[in-house]
Amino acid sequence: MAPGEEPSDARPSDLGGLCVLVVDDSWHVGIGLKSLLKSWGAEVVGPVATTAEAVRIVSERRPDAAVVDINLRDGEKSYGLIDWLHAEGIRVVVISGYDNVSVAPKKVAAILQKPLRAELLLASLRS
Repeated sequence: MAPGEEPSDARPSDLGGLCVLVVDDSWHVGIGLKSLLKSWGAEVVGPVATTAEAVRIVSERRPDAAVVDINLRDGEKSYGLIDWLHAEGIRVVVISGYDNVSVAPKKVAAILQKPLRAELLLASLRS
């Protein structure tokens, strides 16, 4: 299921009250995620395409969770950002188009493969 498509059992209030940061360098993916998360009732900050933008956003509005792509703009990797978000107590869901993602499982709620399955994203943000 692609971002923007809702699983048949999702309700608009499923993520009500949850603030989610979206970090992805693909404009289409970021906007799709934002739309999907908002349809589930989440407040969305971003999307942003770099670690620096993500840190700035978090300093302005601390999210409850973050959906973070591994590969960001200009070849930047998000491993340091993921570590920082984890240390800040922010739930992290990693998304990637690659199957070999070197992230410590204890630092993230889930590692999801692109194209995303919406029901897996919803489940990882809920738990």
